[in-house]
Amino acid sequence: MDIKIPAGKKLITADDKMSYMGRIDFSDKTAPAFVWAGSNVRMRFTGTSVSAALFNKRFFNKMSLGCLIDGKEGRADFGTADEWEKEYIVPLAEGLEEGEHEIILFKRQDASHYFKFFGFVIDEGGEVLDAPKLPTRKIECFGDSVSAGAVVEAMDCVGSSDPENTEGIYDNAWHSYAAITARNLGAQLNDTAQGGIAIFDNTGWYHAPNFIGMETAYNKLFYFPDGEKGYTDWDFSAYIPDVVIFAVGQNDQHNEADGDPDINDPAFRTRWKERYKDIIKDLMAKYPRADFVLTLTVLNHDPEWDKAIDEIANELDDERVSHFMFKRSGRATPGHPRLSEQYEMATELTAYLSGKGDKLWE
Repeated sequence: MDIKIPAGKKLITADDKMSYMGRIDFSDKTAPAFVWAGSNVRMRFTGTSVSAALFNKRFFNKMSLGCLIDGKEGRADFGTADEWEKEYIVPLAEGLEEGEHEIILFKRQDASHYFKFFGFVIDEGGEVLDAPKLPTRKIECFGDSVSAGAVVEAMDCVGSSDPENTEGIYDNAWHSYAAITARNLGAQLNDTAQGGIAIFDNTGWYHAPNFIGMETAYNKLFYFPDGEKGYTDWDFSAYIPDVVIFAVGQNDQHNEADGDPDINDPAFRTRWKERYKDIIKDLMAKYPRADFVLTLTVLNHDPEWDKAIDEIANELDDERVSHFMFKRSGRATPGHPRLSEQYEMATELTAYLSGKGDKLWE
């Protein structure tokens, strides 16, 4: 790290008393890499200011980080359009009251960037306290842009299409239905979600023109080939969820290379369902005690996709697998769900999971 720490400040390195959540690359514990949306780090400290020291690799969109300081949410924009690789000190708060504070720094966006976190910069006289404890309950959500909180903050567009050319400024994974549900239930979350992703490679919208599907990404830490390491495998033993939400299917009707697939076509439907089931079966083997909830979101889609997922759940014929449908599945909005719609989904999903009782977490 070549960043100069300002006078009167000090760096608390990333391997100090901190708690981490998400699929994060810890191959260098002094510079863990934040890859997936919603990944976060937490620290308790004393002092009146806090900043984040990091190296950022930008692929597209404007850059911003999310944070909660003593429970109050904030946002820090940084970088310019022509800065693709750079080290930064990103100010998060100044003028805090003297005393103890807790910060959560989280990745708002999905694969528009990743960053290596060097640590927090605090007052020279500040102290780091014991790391915040994470919940013992664990959820993992495999999903697309809705699960990643894309365009969630475009509050003038509730129930309507997305505004044009947003460049990621309205994305906020903290307010995805998956993250809200996890907080409602007192659980950790690995939000393994990426905007535009479909089941198959060469399908969907993610990583044009060489589209990457969940069949490639679900078992990866770095799930895109553009970073310094290319693809890297995820160690599934590092996080064993109690509940897996699998919400993929929204983007699967799009394929620029071969023409749009049709879920009503028997051959495609069978092939799609079989690949979907392959992924679920592999995850079930890796997570032998987890419950699996198959779903789609309230973003507009053909109801045949919901029917196909219902068929998958029935064909898997396992008590650990269920198909959950939101009340307005596929018919609430032509644009991404906003805050109110994400909270609507989270309320329904929270109730559904709560109805399974405490045995869900045993």
